[in-house]
Amino acid sequence: MTATQLIHQAAALLLEHPGPQWPERLRLVADALRAAPDGPARPLLRFCAAVTDVPPLELSARYVITFDRSRRRTLHLTYYTDGDTRRRGGSLLRWQQLYRAHGWQPPADELPDFLPLALEFAARCPEPGRAALQEHRAALELLRLALRDHRSPYADVLEAVCATLPGASPADRAAALRLARSGPPAETVGLLPYAQHPLTAHQLPEETR
Repeated sequence: MTATQLIHQAAALLLEHPGPQWPERLRLVADALRAAPDGPARPLLRFCAAVTDVPPLELSARYVITFDRSRRRTLHLTYYTDGDTRRRGGSLLRWQQLYRAHGWQPPADELPDFLPLALEFAARCPEPGRAALQEHRAALELLRLALRDHRSPYADVLEAVCATLPGASPADRAAALRLARSGPPAETVGLLPYAQHPLTAHQLPEETR
């Protein structure tokens, strides 16, 4: 497993809901990251340190408030470009087709654009998985900035994920929205079996503008 695959796998585990097995999961992830090269592992270790002493039930409540009660901080990537429109069904189908094309079957009880699933796929199938994350770079950056505004330690997890992708992160929300409207960088277009279309401002979900 490469360093980037490790970051993606660790981020996938850290972004899952913190259930009863959370303390053991956190310990295993932190131990693996301490043996990893510096760089993107640093913000993940910062996150681990920030939540180590938080009781699982309290962290679970924070998780729900952070990700489930705010559309600006949803972990479902296609929402940032499609919102609750009919167009989103096609985007979700393309995620499913991408997984199946590489022999990967995600759980049936979660939408295929759920970020922890996308990150686990990137860890297992690095080339198409990383390309898919880059296709959704604007969504990742909008989520990262929203978590920073929320002063959530989960922002460090998104910082680590974005650091594994080519190019610098947008400095602010306005720059991230411009990225959402212009589409992914040219060098990544065509790496996936589908391509997202650049969006105009009025096509962006209102909650993400």
